[in-house]
Amino acid sequence: MNLLKAASTVSLLTLASRVTGLVREQLIAATFGASAATDAFNVAFRIPNLLRRLFAEGAFSQAFVPILAASRERDGDEATHRLVDAVATVLAWALLATCVAGVVAAPILVWLIASGLAQFDSAVAMTRFMFPYIGCMSMVALAAGILNTWKRFAVPAATPVLLNLAVIAGAWWGVPWFRTMGWPPIYALAAGVMAGGVLQLAIQVPALARVGLLPRVGLRPSSLRAAWHHPDVHRILRQMAPALLGVSVAQISLLINTQIASHVGTGAVSWLTYADRLMEFPTALLGVALGVVLLPQLSAAQARDDSADYSGLLDWGLRLVVLLTLPCAVALIVFPQALVAVLYHYGAFSARDVSQTVTALMGYGAGLMGLVAVKVLAPGFYARQDIRTPVKIAIVVLVATQAMNLAFVPWLGHAGLALSIGLGAIVNATWLLIRLRQRGLYRPAPGWGGFLARVALACLALGGLLAWAAGGIDWIGLGDGRNLLRAGLVAAVLAGVGLVYFAVLAACGLRPAQFMRRG
Repeated sequence: MNLLKAASTVSLLTLASRVTGLVREQLIAATFGASAATDAFNVAFRIPNLLRRLFAEGAFSQAFVPILAASRERDGDEATHRLVDAVATVLAWALLATCVAGVVAAPILVWLIASGLAQFDSAVAMTRFMFPYIGCMSMVALAAGILNTWKRFAVPAATPVLLNLAVIAGAWWGVPWFRTMGWPPIYALAAGVMAGGVLQLAIQVPALARVGLLPRVGLRPSSLRAAWHHPDVHRILRQMAPALLGVSVAQISLLINTQIASHVGTGAVSWLTYADRLMEFPTALLGVALGVVLLPQLSAAQARDDSADYSGLLDWGLRLVVLLTLPCAVALIVFPQALVAVLYHYGAFSARDVSQTVTALMGYGAGLMGLVAVKVLAPGFYARQDIRTPVKIAIVVLVATQAMNLAFVPWLGHAGLALSIGLGAIVNATWLLIRLRQRGLYRPAPGWGGFLARVALACLALGGLLAWAAGGIDWIGLGDGRNLLRAGLVAAVLAGVGLVYFAVLAACGLRPAQFMRRG
């Protein structure tokens, strides 16, 4: 398997997800702006989304995928299928209990996350309606872990598109219908989220059936008892405990930031959310794609005790991070107004909203390298079933991030929250890299000095052109009936600087063939 091709496939499908996600955010911004209603929806959606990242895509995936890959390498497909059935049964029962508890405790959850909301009751109602989304997405995470281990990357990468399409439908058709029915229009977005969760789960069924690994979920208590006694289920649960702590550290930081933002003023939660959506574009296209491809490969290399391949995989991933993330970080810092304006400056989204979102986006851009690099470096520990080391680092980073909030928020407002997250990610990534080097798990391949010099030179050329374009055009003024012109100009600028970037790299002797790697 060509790893670059696999990562490119995941990245392209993730691109489709992020494009539809941006369309989703554009519709929400144009329809509701950065209002009390959008603050309420963003908080309500953040609760199941937070649990999805905490349990499904976080602790569960980090514990499940390495053990699943090792089981397949060591015991074969039949024994691995029994493991999948046992895990699916335990997970289904746990999710049922979690969803019931979440619906009942919705007021407490909303108060803990954003007690300063202007539309607190609306947030509680939407939280109750959307909470079962975590159940759908946890089962989707189980399916994604299986499919990625079997090198079937396409369906898991494309799945989020369905959520975006469902919310787009809610914003486009649901909002007018809800208005005619006399219901709060923002509730149409919550209906779209739940429809998207069901669609994402449904598409996993044929994909799992094609590889012969459709889980058999036991619905009787006796089935749960049998699944509970599977030895690898207990191994996964033991690994999940430190993984849960590690992931929860990042989510606790997010919760604290949301709580602070809810008291900064109306619109602050939404400005951060809109900036976060744009920042997630490069983190998903690069970091998530590389992490998805690397974790099963690193786990297999660890099972074979192949240290050279293990280090080589990490080196390959880190070079791609530098090559592709650094120019994106430059663009977010130098060219943010154009990016925010072309995506969100429509309808109810005012010029002030653009300005406030830009400052948050620049804060995220300062830490983009760290945010993406963590997605490559952390699997270097997870594949060895060492989750404690990243957890210890994450706890210290949490404390450092909140200390930075104390310094930045009084000075920069909501943008200080984004800057603290970005700088904290750089500290996290640097520390992970140092630990991998100290333990001999990662040995940099020759040529890093020349590689970094070439990338830095290309980024200087790219940044200079972006700075010229940022200052030479009134990107806010172009929104006055000339939206297509503005979009065309942004596309032309980005395409032009992209060509310049890769032309400079080629002139310096960097070739795509240098990044080809088989797994």
